[in-house]
Amino acid sequence: QLVESGGGLAQPGGSLRLSCTTSDSLFKWYFMNWYRQIPGNERELVAKITPGRDTNYAAFARNRFTISRDNTKNTVYLEMNNLQLEDTATYYCNAYRSAEDDHWGQGTRVTVSS
Repeated sequence: QLVESGGGLAQPGGSLRLSCTTSDSLFKWYFMNWYRQIPGNERELVAKITPGRDTNYAAFARNRFTISRDNTKNTVYLEMNNLQLEDTATYYCNAYRSAEDDHWGQGTRVTVSS
């Protein structure tokens, strides 16, 4: 089970940090991803971090968002800076090892508004 937190309301140019925690002791072996879904759009990848801590970002997230993981806390983070109106979405945490071992959180809502 993945539990996300940290969503809420931010002003344009503001920051939020999302967290995603699991009790799964195998957390350190998972590829951890953040996705987002804007109403009316398909879910899109925001950022990913491998078990070895290699990271990759969508173009819109690069230089603004930072994904990190703390394996001692079974937690992955998404630090979001310089938020823009178009970042308003529901953000989902995903833990992936295989097609049969693919887990999603319930989502956390981020609203960017002045």
